[in-house]
Amino acid sequence: MNRSDASGDPPVLPDLMEAYLAHLDVQKGYSPATLRAYRDDLFSFEHYLVSRGATASAPEHLTKIHVRGFLAELHRQGMRKTSMGRKLSSLRGFFKFLQTKKRISTSPMASIKNPKPEKRHPKALNVDQAVSLMDAGVGRDPIMARDTALVELLYGSGLRISEALSLDVEDIDPSSGVVRVMGKGSKERLAPLSDVAKERLTEYIALRHAFHAQPAEDALFLGVRGKRLQRRQANRILEERSHTAALPESVSPHMLRHSFATHLLQAGADLRGVQELLGHAHLTTTQRYTHLDLMRLMQVYDNAHPKAASGKKK
Repeated sequence: MNRSDASGDPPVLPDLMEAYLAHLDVQKGYSPATLRAYRDDLFSFEHYLVSRGATASAPEHLTKIHVRGFLAELHRQGMRKTSMGRKLSSLRGFFKFLQTKKRISTSPMASIKNPKPEKRHPKALNVDQAVSLMDAGVGRDPIMARDTALVELLYGSGLRISEALSLDVEDIDPSSGVVRVMGKGSKERLAPLSDVAKERLTEYIALRHAFHAQPAEDALFLGVRGKRLQRRQANRILEERSHTAALPESVSPHMLRHSFATHLLQAGADLRGVQELLGHAHLTTTQRYTHLDLMRLMQVYDNAHPKAASGKKK
């Protein structure tokens, strides 16, 4: 059984799989793109079955051994666990459909669990890159002043982009050294401002009037039309600034927040203190943001562990 040739025709599937796709199309109203993804998932499973002398045309003979063998083959091919999980989801739907049609009494997917997804750590800038990004657009132009103040706030205080963009003018007094932030779950916290952030925010606030704020618009960060700056605009600001700073890739707001936490830890900050600064309810959430590189861990070990110290003395 082979995928159709380069003509672009969809893969040919057993009748039962075609019936399931028709069900998703007519009864569930799935989009063409989603249907194509399901078709590809079912095809790869059928292709595996045929290579093992089986077929979905006789589903009553399929067992969890076939499914596990399929998973093992995907793993051998180097497929990501998220993609493997999607294929398993497609198969669960297919076998559930067969159960409703009385073609099988039990599903071979009953005891099959999705692979645990890989733990991803958000990327962080190194200190030199962060400094380059901060210095990429300092100036008295109102837009430049706004962009610089926003970037300094995201990196210098570790704010979420949603927190920064939801700030009103009354929420911030640069001379106080803190900013009042409404975080997730409507939890309010005070985030400290760096000396540079205080300067940049003061410069921007003095020029904010140039954006001609709409009536009753109290937002701190304004767009060129006088309305609250939106997330898409903020992402574009960071993209342009990354290009100006000649960074190897575009920087996201989340990357700045992660860089803030990582650099604090590398400088010796306490994990629970960083947790409070980030506004995390649970320490485990902070730990996902703040992994340290191996060199830093070895440095901590060499400086603090008694065995390491005694080893150096010998």
